[in-house]
Amino acid sequence: MLDITLLRKDLDHVVARLLTRKNPQAFLDVDAFRALEGERKTLQTRTEELQSQRNSLSKQIGILSGQIARFVATEDFEQADFNKAQVEHNKNKVAEIKDELDRSAARLEVIQAELHTLLLAVPNLPHESVPVGSDESGNVELRRWGTPRTFDFPVKDHVDLGERLGLDFETGTKLAGSRFTFMRGPIARLHRALAAFMLDIQTREHGYTECYTPYVVNADTLRGTGQLPKFEGDLFAVKKGGQDGEPVPDTQALYLIPTSEVTLTNVVRDEIVAEAELPIKLTAHTPCFRSEAGSAGRDTRGMIRQHQFDKVEMVQIVHPEKSYEALEEMTGHAEAVLQRLGLPYRVLALCTGDMGFGATRTHDLEVWVPAQNAYREISSVSNCEAFQARRLQARFKNAQGKNELVHTLNGSGLAVGRTLVAVLENYQRADGRIDVPAALQPYLGGADVL
Repeated sequence: MLDITLLRKDLDHVVARLLTRKNPQAFLDVDAFRALEGERKTLQTRTEELQSQRNSLSKQIGILSGQIARFVATEDFEQADFNKAQVEHNKNKVAEIKDELDRSAARLEVIQAELHTLLLAVPNLPHESVPVGSDESGNVELRRWGTPRTFDFPVKDHVDLGERLGLDFETGTKLAGSRFTFMRGPIARLHRALAAFMLDIQTREHGYTECYTPYVVNADTLRGTGQLPKFEGDLFAVKKGGQDGEPVPDTQALYLIPTSEVTLTNVVRDEIVAEAELPIKLTAHTPCFRSEAGSAGRDTRGMIRQHQFDKVEMVQIVHPEKSYEALEEMTGHAEAVLQRLGLPYRVLALCTGDMGFGATRTHDLEVWVPAQNAYREISSVSNCEAFQARRLQARFKNAQGKNELVHTLNGSGLAVGRTLVAVLENYQRADGRIDVPAALQPYLGGADVL
């Protein structure tokens, strides 16, 4: 969530920066925001005036009440009666002011809630270093690693290569529908080996703590990292039965996680951590569930775009002054996996129009996919600065003893299914067998060919 003071200080500038993202898109109802802000300012000014009047009247009541006993003692009953009447008048005025203050407070609460709702739909501001562009064509290549292999035989794609190894789309479709995959035998072992290999690199070499997280979460958890309310259509909701057949209220809705970024980042929700605990580095291997609502007709063949896929996620919670250093570090952590596997890739800086909702800057890693003769995304590493932390109220106590929002980062280390695709296609032989990268062989009982 954006800091509302940014909009209050220079709304036009913030809107102009937001419009460098996908445009046109209604990120913020500017007229509604201005109207609510105007009313909020008026109410707060009036509240301050009323509180000042109430304080003045209360002080007068105290003085007048104290004088009454003295006037009675001197038998100045006329003045005593006057003071009593004035006290009663002032008390009535204080009661009227209290009623107005209560009404103002109630209205302010509604306004703040409406402003909060508006802000929940507003994406993060792109960092000044992010290239401006309307879509993926505006992304900037930062570097490449490795040289795509030249084949002296017709290249097969992972669907054909995987079939004899146990990659079964027909059974996946029978069990769950399109964009689901069933694996058995060698391909299932390779998939498991890749996940274990990735976890070992991130935990043993890069200092992440391995976690096991829920695959089903509540709405608060998804709001904390920005998936709700804006992207509810991309999520799989889980229906939970109530007692005695009673329906469960929507407030208790549960969702399958779209990524373990959600669960890992939420561990600091409503927490104040010590500065010495930063950075917090977490990783997890989980399935991810996405409806792919905005990608109908894209990548319908094979494993590139699935409703269920596995990912090894990296999350860092860091000091605000360290987040861009952490972004470079995490990009390198994802690259290390591809380099160990000997898979050619490139690193892109995403432009403003291609970045995700919560990111201020994103680096995408794209691996070479021979059958498509193209680089395809296999990891996305993003710095969200304080955007998620503000929603989560995730803070640390700084050197001055004040609570300050942390910065959060997330990235894939890597998407397991897409890595499997890349291994199959880059290491294929003319006879359809697959050479096993040396780094994976210990995870497959020493096998060097599948």
